[in-house]
Amino acid sequence: MTLSRIVLRLARNPGTEFADGDDHRGYTVTAPLTPDGMLDTAGFTANRDSCAVRRFSPDEDAVLGRLNRRGQTWFFDYDAGDDADDEPVHRLGDHRFAVGEYVSVADEDGRMLAYKVTEVSPLRS
Repeated sequence: MTLSRIVLRLARNPGTEFADGDDHRGYTVTAPLTPDGMLDTAGFTANRDSCAVRRFSPDEDAVLGRLNRRGQTWFFDYDAGDDADDEPVHRLGDHRFAVGEYVSVADEDGRMLAYKVTEVSPLRS
């Protein structure tokens, strides 16, 4: 099983301050994918400690965390001891990670913002 590096950049979000998107805001996710680009649940279970997320933005230092899940709900977790910082990802298990696809992530105010997959590449072992 190979882990992949997935880059998500803030897409156009009409009606918000990010109406035109922002390539300098987003996430870099390390996760196992199936051959068709879906999250590999068994691979995640076997490699949970290697599944990471890095949130980047021009107005804050990068924040490191983990990809995590409760039941069928996937989220980005920045502090294992505190659920308040979790960023839910809308139906992440149903998304195909391929360049040009979109994923919605809740911001700190609970707004769902769209992110575009701009890169998917296997990590070398």
